[in-house]
Order: sequence, then structure tokens, then C-alpha cells
Amino acid sequence: MRIVFMGTPDFAVPSLRLLMEQGYDVVAVVTQPDRPKGRKRTLTPPPVKEATLGYGLPVLQPERMRSEEAVAAVATYEPELIVTAAYGQILPKGVLELPRLGCINVHGSLLPKYRGGAPIQRSIMNGEKETGVTIMYMAAGLDTGDMISRIVVPIEDEDTSGTMFEKLSIAGADLLGRTLPAIIAGEVKAEAQQDELATYAPNLTREDERIDWSRTSRQIYDQVRGLSPMAGAFTTLQGEVFKVWTCGKPESGSTGGNGALPGTVLEASDKGIAVKTGSGTLLLQDIQPSGKRVMAVSEWLKGSKLAAGTVFGGEA
Repeated sequence: MRIVFMGTPDFAVPSLRLLMEQGYDVVAVVTQPDRPKGRKRTLTPPPVKEATLGYGLPVLQPERMRSEEAVAAVATYEPELIVTAAYGQILPKGVLELPRLGCINVHGSLLPKYRGGAPIQRSIMNGEKETGVTIMYMAAGLDTGDMISRIVVPIEDEDTSGTMFEKLSIAGADLLGRTLPAIIAGEVKAEAQQDELATYAPNLTREDERIDWSRTSRQIYDQVRGLSPMAGAFTTLQGEVFKVWTCGKPESGSTGGNGALPGTVLEASDKGIAVKTGSGTLLLQDIQPSGKRVMAVSEWLKGSKLAAGTVFGGEA
């Protein structure tokens, strides 16, 4: 069983390790090109490439998977099955038709909900109480293929995108291990998705990261944890970007700041910055002022002042 594995971020690494540890014949790995990262813009390999180097497997990093050269490069490995997990590019028809057993994808949502590139972040940002992993056959559409297996994973109130990526990557690898034998034996009974129930999770934009203080405290809390620890949510303070990384969980029925505009600072103390929202208040705990590192509010206040009545928001 010649398998080509395609994946890029940390989410995909447990699935690759599962294939290797269970003795599957992974003949090549396809991942995204190395990208500049950090303030020094150091060229950095994606996590899947770093994991692959330990196995001595050939690594392909096409800039465009749709190019004829990329399709031909994958074809040289004569895959009988292609396994993908958060690869990050749409596979062209030429690749989808290569393996006799098809292409399967380890997708981080309970399809048909949250089709697209940011299912984990958006499920948290939308206040979902559960998500999961679906293993599906890949088709020409966006995550529209028939479903093979799935597993449900709860989203706790304290979870962030970071913790859920880890939970789902492990759950996905476990599900892959339990699903592959049936695929190889030809015993899969795949289920078509109900398109009328589909929702979408497009890749995040800058506006998705901007805090709208007129929303409820719970909605903003979910937005902040859904964007942590990757992009981070942000507001502005005196025209400068002010990122928010963690908040205190809003208490049910919390009130305060009657008559104050949403975004108004009610109090700044070592406990955090209490901000008026469209419904109640929200306590900011870990923040990142413009040009500074991430820090607790208590640390920032040692060298800065933030008066009650200051209003977050405005153009940056």
C-alpha cells in the first residue's frame, strides 16, 4: 500500500506519525514551502517537514499544487492512497485521480458544518460546545466529499484554538488509525453530506481579528480564545494596535458601566482591565500593546497608566 501523505501544520503531524508507527508504506510527503517567520523573517520549514526529516522520507514542497510539474512529481511515486491533513492547498483533478483507493482528508470539524480552511478557530469563535474530526473522501468541491468516519470532541469554556488544535490532531490520528483498515479492505460505507446543512469556515481575515465592543461579553470572549495563540484579537488604544490574548470568563448576568459606551475602560488594576461591552463587562488579562511583547495587565501597568473612561477602538 503506497501512501503519499500531504499536510503542513502541527495538526497534521500526529497523523503522519500514526502512519509511520503502524508500518504503512509512506513513499513521500507533500507540504507547503518553507516560509519566513518572526521579526527576523527567518526561513522556517513547516512542522510536517520537520517531522518528516526524522523518517528520511522524500519531501515535496510545490508552490502551486495545481501546476503540471507538481502533479507529475506526485505521480512518480505511484500512490495507491493519498492521505491529507490540513495541507493548505486545493488538490487538482490530476492528483485526485492518481490513487486507486482515492484521496482521503482528516478534517477538523463535524462535516457538513464548517467546511473550509479555519474550522477549528471559527467553531470556537461562534461559541460551539463541540466539534470533532471527519475523515472524508476528497472531491472537486470544498470539503464536499463523502464522509467515511467521524469523532466528536467537546469544546470546554477554557479551550483556545491552540488547545483544540492539539486535541483534534490527536483525535484525528486515532480515527485515521481505526479507519484505514476498512479503506484498504474495500469495506467502507461512505455517507454523502447533506449540502443543505453545510456551513463554512473561510480563512481568517484582519477584520475577523478586530474586536467589536458592541457585541456581548461572551461573544468577544469566544473571539479572543478562538484567535489565541495564533493571530490574536485586537482593538486600538490611542490609534495604536492593542492585542488581547486572554480574558476572564464572563459571569452570567454581569453588569456595570451603565451609560458608558461599549469599549470604555471601567477599571484598570492588577486583576485586569474591565471594559464595557454591548452586554456587561469583560476583563482583559493578557495583552500586547503596540511594539511590545505579550504580558499580563499587572506587568504592563507597572510602567503605564490607563485611566477609567478611556475608550478602546477607532482606526489603527
